[in-house]
Amino acid sequence: MKKCLLLVALIIVSQFEKVCAQPLFTLSDTVCIRQKLDLTSTVTAQSYYWGFCSGYLLNAPTGKNMGASFSFNGPSAITVQKDNDGKYYGFVIDSTGGNLTRLDYGTSLSNVPVPYNYGTLHGKLPTQLSSLYLVEDTATKSWYIFVGGGSTAANSTLGRIDFGTSLNNNNPNVVNFGNYNTLLNIPKGIFVAKEGANWYGFCINEGNGELIKMTFGTNISLTPKNTSFGNIGGLFNGPSDMSAIRDAGGNWYFFVVEYPVSQLLRIDFGTTLNNNTPLANSIGNPMGILANPTSIKVLKDCDSFYAFATNFQTNDVAIITMTNIIGPYNANSLGVVGGLVNPTGLSRVIRDHDNLYMFIVDAANALTSYAFKQCSSVIPVSSTNRNTGIFSYIKTGTYNIYLLLDEGLPTMQSYCKPVVVERIPPMTLTDDTTICEGDTIQLVAISPNAYKYIWSPFYAIPDTSGGLLKADPKFSLTYYVKISYNDGCVVDTFVVINVSSVQADAGPDRVLQDGARTVLGGPLTTTGPEYKYTWSPSEFIENTSIPDAVVNPPYDMSYVLKVEEFRDTLKCTSYDTVVIHVDCENFNVPNAFAPGQNLPGSNRFGILNKQIIKLNYFRVYDRWGNKVFETTSPSGQWDGTVNGNDAPSGVYVWDADGYCASGRRFKKSGNVTLLR
Repeated sequence: MKKCLLLVALIIVSQFEKVCAQPLFTLSDTVCIRQKLDLTSTVTAQSYYWGFCSGYLLNAPTGKNMGASFSFNGPSAITVQKDNDGKYYGFVIDSTGGNLTRLDYGTSLSNVPVPYNYGTLHGKLPTQLSSLYLVEDTATKSWYIFVGGGSTAANSTLGRIDFGTSLNNNNPNVVNFGNYNTLLNIPKGIFVAKEGANWYGFCINEGNGELIKMTFGTNISLTPKNTSFGNIGGLFNGPSDMSAIRDAGGNWYFFVVEYPVSQLLRIDFGTTLNNNTPLANSIGNPMGILANPTSIKVLKDCDSFYAFATNFQTNDVAIITMTNIIGPYNANSLGVVGGLVNPTGLSRVIRDHDNLYMFIVDAANALTSYAFKQCSSVIPVSSTNRNTGIFSYIKTGTYNIYLLLDEGLPTMQSYCKPVVVERIPPMTLTDDTTICEGDTIQLVAISPNAYKYIWSPFYAIPDTSGGLLKADPKFSLTYYVKISYNDGCVVDTFVVINVSSVQADAGPDRVLQDGARTVLGGPLTTTGPEYKYTWSPSEFIENTSIPDAVVNPPYDMSYVLKVEEFRDTLKCTSYDTVVIHVDCENFNVPNAFAPGQNLPGSNRFGILNKQIIKLNYFRVYDRWGNKVFETTSPSGQWDGTVNGNDAPSGVYVWDADGYCASGRRFKKSGNVTLLR
């Protein structure tokens, strides 16, 4: 869809210039809540401002009544403008006192303005002021306000106030053109625009319902020549205000409200303001929303047309929305906001970055602001980079994304786009799950309206697309899945797969001297209170339920360690085996003993081997070669006595001869120390 770009400066200066451009960024019309969005300006600029939740004209405004402290006297019209100095100024005219008042807002329209009363500018302003229009001659950067007034055809006149290059000018020049050709009759709805090289102005007479054209020629400072189109089609009946707009095709349209009959009219000029045969169309009273309308302003914002009208009778502001400038027209009331009392004048809608404002004056001499403010339903709310970075909406609704480029520069551009944030569509998604290492899990992401699924990372899955995938990860990780829908909604979600990595480490295989003890288990065994340990078989093992069991097998054996994890209903198991080789040929005897001590296993001296099937002899000799002990029993042990007497401490020599269970013969000898 082709989008129409409204430059911020030109929104304020004129609703009637053709200001269209290609979109400055692209985004689908619909997204999902919490969808990760990342936009980039299609144009390179010196500065960027993104508002992700800017004021939106279809949202309810807030109203602020600033009271009647501005010295108004029957205010009939108001306009608000941002000057080239970055400050905002408003101008209000009085129908009773004939005064002009400037409102100084400073750099923000949220401020309560400070009034500056020009009075009647030395009596040069028209009497009973009823209409004003502010315009800039961009060639000279000069500002002009055109004002009209009068209560009858006899005293109706048109004037121009020349501010020069600053709206803060306290001494502007004033020109009263009078009533050229006596065609003015209570002029309302003045506007002035440049088309090609020529300037044109228009107003509509409340007194006789005639549409008046003012031709300035190539210089806006010249006295205009007035011509009348008459009461086109006889449709005008007490017109109270008029507003104009130009569409993307270059066609001009004027919208007129009529106070006595509460009607809305549209005048079609086609592609040129110099058309001398415009057509008038009656729109009637859309949705019955108009109630003695006093003013109207038309604009285009975010690719939609809007008209706002003040209702004198019901003390409210009506909003009329148009999908197309020629209809259909939908209407609603913004409600009684801000304490309006018989509103008489309405400013244009003006954007101050993410907030939209319009200002209303009423018969109680009060000033009220309506604000369509930035919301906070997005994180973050703004960015100043060409690439926005990730942002997402946390609530459903319709939001306005606004981009402003080169603020304050001649190259300034802006673009806005409404986006509908919807709920996440229904879907079936695998819950976060814990599996055992080596197990396979099916990843499920199914939504009836989705057309594409992309998974990441590409690890332990057959591919990255599809709603059903089998995964067998070896470690814990998060699988992300991006689910895309035809309406632009994209859901980024994830599934956490925890992999329980239970490991049993029975220790390295080893050779054990016959009769010796050893501790089983290795450092890689998973430990913790949620784990259960079981060694099997249970022979020759001291404790089968600890990770570091002690064994003393008499022959070769294999032991298996089983480690089990219990977590909720999940039971993960790991096994490991260790082989113990028992070496009979390597004699296992202590190298010292202490007779008489209360130390079992070390107060006697003998062979510790368990696989000896025949012992020919086991002898012990003192240092002089005298035999002090002899036995042929594999379990026989010397108690450290000789002929019933304690042998002295010292080093003794032993030798042995016999056969292992394998049938191999052994002959061994060595030393042992007796300790007292």
